[in-house]
Amino acid sequence: MHSLDEPSWPWSVPFWVAHRGAGKLAPENTLAAFREGARHGYRAFECDVKLSADDVPFLLHDATLDRTTTARGRAADRSWSELSRLDAGRWHSRAFAGEPPASLESIAAFVRRNQHVLNIELKPTPGDEFRTGEIVGREVLRLWEETAPLSVLFSSFQPEALRGARESAPQVPRGLLLDKLEGDGWLQLAQSLGCRAVITHYALMDQALVARLREAEMKALVYTVNDAAAAQWLIANGVDGIITDAVDRFSPTA
Repeated sequence: MHSLDEPSWPWSVPFWVAHRGAGKLAPENTLAAFREGARHGYRAFECDVKLSADDVPFLLHDATLDRTTTARGRAADRSWSELSRLDAGRWHSRAFAGEPPASLESIAAFVRRNQHVLNIELKPTPGDEFRTGEIVGREVLRLWEETAPLSVLFSSFQPEALRGARESAPQVPRGLLLDKLEGDGWLQLAQSLGCRAVITHYALMDQALVARLREAEMKALVYTVNDAAAAQWLIANGVDGIITDAVDRFSPTA
């Protein structure tokens, strides 16, 4: 049941969603990755968002900068001014050397101009869950203005981050990310968060789970599917969306 401040907006997320932009063909969570996904025809993108030391939402999966930039240490310890000058492309390949980290504001400009849909995975620095969701929620309402509920989906493995987003942007749909299913607690949690979707690791999803989510008036999405046989099986079992790295192999218009 949706509360008055959480209207039942029509579901607008396309079936195929490009993971971290096109995060295998280009440096993940950068504008270059989004452009690559768009070049392959994708209209929906997933990305990871956390906060800089001065509370600017930007794209990064890990808590540290070590894997995907030229810097080391916790991202949350640096201002956006510092982060924006890093090289977030050279780790991927020489062709992308010099590609900067992406702010949520720059990604918002890209997806809005192209009428794309964005799945924002709230990826808070540990200990900063609620505040991350709350600040990102406010920024989404500012950046997307009146289109926010129809073109953005929040998701997170961290319930407190979703609670924060619900506090500041209750009209933006939410999805609970799960990498395991234990008892019925996960469903009760998703319902208590007012989620419109549950997004599981693809190996957890089957026809019975899809039916259970439909009964609960939630969408059934899966991550991260790169195998054609697995994708076909999931489609046959009725899933509502697939998040993939394989943007060059799965046609989003098929």
